[in-house]
Amino acid sequence: MTQTPTARDGASHDGARGQARAHFTVPAKHPMVTLLGSGDALLRVIERSFPDTDIHVRGNQVSAVGEAAEVALIQRLFDEMMLVLRTGQPMTEDAVERSIAMLRAGGEGSAEGGEETPAEVLTQNILSSRGRTIRPKTLNQKRYVDAIDKHTIVFGIGPAGTGKTYLAMAKAVQALQSKQVNRIILTRPAVEAGERLGFLPGTLYEKIDPYLRPLYDALHDMLDPDSIPKLMASGTIEVAPLAYMRGRTLNDAFIILDEAQNTNPEQMKMFLTRLGFDSKIVITGDVTQVDLPNGTKSGLRQVRDILDGVQDVHFSTLTSQDVVRHKLVGRIVDAYEQYDSRNGRNGK
Repeated sequence: MTQTPTARDGASHDGARGQARAHFTVPAKHPMVTLLGSGDALLRVIERSFPDTDIHVRGNQVSAVGEAAEVALIQRLFDEMMLVLRTGQPMTEDAVERSIAMLRAGGEGSAEGGEETPAEVLTQNILSSRGRTIRPKTLNQKRYVDAIDKHTIVFGIGPAGTGKTYLAMAKAVQALQSKQVNRIILTRPAVEAGERLGFLPGTLYEKIDPYLRPLYDALHDMLDPDSIPKLMASGTIEVAPLAYMRGRTLNDAFIILDEAQNTNPEQMKMFLTRLGFDSKIVITGDVTQVDLPNGTKSGLRQVRDILDGVQDVHFSTLTSQDVVRHKLVGRIVDAYEQYDSRNGRNGK
């Protein structure tokens, strides 16, 4: 465990009672409200997460008394929070909760366990746009983003709300802005999720357009909305159904295939073989939400068996713990997984 004297004074142990005591001194340049939150909101998150540990604050002094392992985690938590605050990034209730989860899952963490620390995860900037910065919020998200940097083809597989597509879009915009690629290509298989596009009014493009709307929405978060039509008109950004990829070779591009669970094996092979020189492919999908007709195998389910172990191809798995929407979304995902497990349903 790395010692941080400016944030922590030390710890003592009472072997007779099996308890430990830790003391923290918060540097004067960091107002206590940045560490404890407005109205002590962040402190309450910590107290709820460590119900058997007594945490007291007096001035810029924080003390914790409780079971040794829990006190050690609290020590590390305050160290990580201070490291984040030193970057100028504020701590939020969500960030504190995720930091605690990472510390509990990682044991001794980066210093001794070889895993990234919460501060490393929470301070990794992907893209700054329109007054906000896009960052990973969980360890698996950071590993997913790092894999996109390191590999030519990356699969991001996980449930709704885990940031699979959003983070891939941020990396695509980053690559375009840094001139690593000349264009972004965004595509989805045009499979209706229980709805019939043919009954919608309008031309084919107008029918397809709402289906691709989530990709447009992400672009609007990351680029000046006024620039998007110009970039699309010039071909710098292309948003199109998967069928439009057939027969093409995609060079010097960052290509994202979204909702890939709705490709059949032939479509998946067709898409993967579009890869050209100086290009990168990210394929995202949720194998628990397949909308293909009964009897049609999902290309995303099959491809891992085919490509697992192939050099420069990486599979990133995200779980309900990586959901960054409302907390209830994670619980819903878990409930559906448990239901499917009990009923022997594993999707198509």
